Amino acid sequence: MSGDHARGGYDEVNVMKEYAVSEGVPSQDVFMDHAGLSTYDSVYRARDIFQAKRIIIVTQRYHTYRALYIAKRLGVEAYGVDAELLEREGTFVRELREIAARAKDAVKCVFKPEARILGEAIPVNGDGNVTNDK
Repeated sequence: MSGDHARGGYDEVNVMKEYAVSEGVPSQDVFMDHAGLSTYDSVYRARDIFQAKRIIIVTQRYHTYRALYIAKRLGVEAYGVDAELLEREGTFVRELREIAARAKDAVKCVFKPEARILGEAIPVNGDGNVTNDK
């Protein structure tokens, strides 16, 4: 589970893990990437920190294309699963943001900078509980 957990009071990854565990996924099989500050960083860290060779990306359809492109450019075998997007306000702004994000990530995929936050390796063939922070 990769997402933003870099600031207090905002925690995407623990919410995702709690849901997966409540649905029967063993806790030790769920790794949390607390520094997935962007899609590029999430894929980069999956490859370099978590040493994943293959990943499944679950996200909204409009976002799947960019995530799979990043994975391909970073040499990670990836499969996309579209999550259902609930209708809500802000569709226009979200679409504008996605256009800007695609341009930004296309440039990043050419120059391939390091993720903003790195750290020691946490191989996904180990115990996901080592990523617990609660």
